[in-house]
Amino acid sequence: MLIGLGISVICALGALVAAAGVVAMAFPGRPEPWLPLLLRRAATMFAWAAVSVYSLGFFAVLESEWEFGEGASSVPARACLDGFDRETTVGLSHHRASYLPLRFDCVRQDGSLYTADPSYLWMNWASMSCALSAAGLAISAGYATEFRARRNAAAS
Repeated sequence: MLIGLGISVICALGALVAAAGVVAMAFPGRPEPWLPLLLRRAATMFAWAAVSVYSLGFFAVLESEWEFGEGASSVPARACLDGFDRETTVGLSHHRASYLPLRFDCVRQDGSLYTADPSYLWMNWASMSCALSAAGLAISAGYATEFRARRNAAAS
């Protein structure tokens, strides 16, 4: 889990450095052409943010999976027992882990299930939103570069 936290922190720092690059574009003396560069820097920032959030969830699911079957009182998975009342955990039979989307579901004998940690929902949405934003900004940077090249070619 410590490795996952470290990876997430490194990626968050990468996002902060990229954000500083985005902010730097507002100051005089920015390089030209500034629009494609701004879009690429913003895309990089969102990509680092997506990896940072996703790695938090990935390693949380991985840790819950590793804890299963390790030592006394590890079956059913600790993630399915910790923080839940006795009524919720009655009839617990197994769990299902997923890394895309992030989730760790606890399954009862009757087939009903509950999620072990509701924070996976925001991690999925945040990482997906950041990844889509990064892709959109990177595509926009390509279009801005292409548009500028065509405009320069038409002017000559």
